[in-house]
Amino acid sequence: MTDLHYLSATRARELFVSRKLSPVELLEAVIARADEVEPTINAFCHRYDDRARAAAKLAEGRYAGKGAPPRPLEGIPVALKDEESIKGEPLSLSSLMHKDDIGETTTAVAERIMESGAIIHARSTTPEFSCAGFTHSRLWGVTRNPWNPEFGVGGSSGGSGASLAAGTALLASGSDIGGSIRIPSSFNGVVGFKPPFGRVPVEPPFNLDQYCHCGPMARTVADCALFENVLAGPHPIDVVSLRPKLDIPEALDGIEGLRIGLCLRQGDYALDPEVERNTRDAASALADAGAIVEEFELAVTEQMINVACSVHFASIFGDWVGHEAAAAPDLITAYAAEFARWTKEQAGDVPMIEGLGMEAAIWNELAAAFERFDVILTPTVGTRGLIAGDDYVGHGIEVGGEQLEFYFQAIMTPLFNIASRCPVLNVPSGFGDNGVPTGLQIVGRTYDDVTTFQVAAALEQQRPWFDAPERRPSL
Repeated sequence: MTDLHYLSATRARELFVSRKLSPVELLEAVIARADEVEPTINAFCHRYDDRARAAAKLAEGRYAGKGAPPRPLEGIPVALKDEESIKGEPLSLSSLMHKDDIGETTTAVAERIMESGAIIHARSTTPEFSCAGFTHSRLWGVTRNPWNPEFGVGGSSGGSGASLAAGTALLASGSDIGGSIRIPSSFNGVVGFKPPFGRVPVEPPFNLDQYCHCGPMARTVADCALFENVLAGPHPIDVVSLRPKLDIPEALDGIEGLRIGLCLRQGDYALDPEVERNTRDAASALADAGAIVEEFELAVTEQMINVACSVHFASIFGDWVGHEAAAAPDLITAYAAEFARWTKEQAGDVPMIEGLGMEAAIWNELAAAFERFDVILTPTVGTRGLIAGDDYVGHGIEVGGEQLEFYFQAIMTPLFNIASRCPVLNVPSGFGDNGVPTGLQIVGRTYDDVTTFQVAAALEQQRPWFDAPERRPSL
């Protein structure tokens, strides 16, 4: 069996159960792959090879009938985003300011991954404070795209996305406050799920910020569902965590007759031609699978969305980053300081109550669309790529022939942090002419996670990903 490191988690578990593959064999293949590609992509800030080997040996014993029975992710190598705290382990937030910090608690996400039997063999890189749509830091350097290392991996869960694409993890954790699961999933050609608010527990105080979500990243829709079923469910640390727990079924219905709305620009976002072409091609594939696809427009603008988000960020996340930047201006990255500055500039003097009114008006447009459609399709990012290592400070970006002042204006994810109760799956839609993948957001009605996975599974069946060597990075 070749390319073990590209096995899906669901298939790996089947092989473990049938005793045709050992967790030890799989882990060694993943470690060997990391040895091969990490010098180029730099997706991991910490590796735990020896500890992981011991855990794989214990998992092997469970599948052989020794001790307790195997758990849901027993023996599966998982990359944990470095933002997640584990008590007693390093927790730098990718910042020189916190390079020697140690986690004082274990987050619910990390706890559930460990309790599932998964093997956390590495910690994945993030930008400083997870505040950028790309991944590099003064602490860990530049994380590069496995498909084309001249380009970035997105952010903030960039190391997670890159490790999946490169074959150095079977599953990876992410978090999303403005697109941080979906952006790197798009740029790396993998699957990422932003669950609806409250589905996956988050630690205080950010659990009270409706923009904030933790969720799974994977190479296949089935793997993403498997991982989501481990992460989801109420937790005593999070007052907004939902009960009862929702499980995504293993068998999903087809999409014949399902009404799908195709929204290319969310109003007036700029799009590179490859992004538009690939989005339309994916919509056509869903029509071939039996869905009723209709193109429509939202009466919102990129400026409306960015101002509404900035008012929100200026009061919570952006304000926190700004305080960190002010505390040690010589240690902070230029892009973290710029994020705090830009959100305040965009928010201007708009009070929070007016910002909430803007969010409500934006939601009203989406609500009307969901009266017509079961799900909405829209691009994840308007650009076909961001240059690796660029801070995007002091210059903008050209998208679809239009010059944008700030790179974040090319990011099409924040609408669904405003509409935080909508489940959103990023799935691959194709490639740009630079070899970097493009992504598509499949957006469900509020708390309708299952239909969202149903559509993604149908698209994956029409257009498989990673199932052959020619559909993988050539690193």
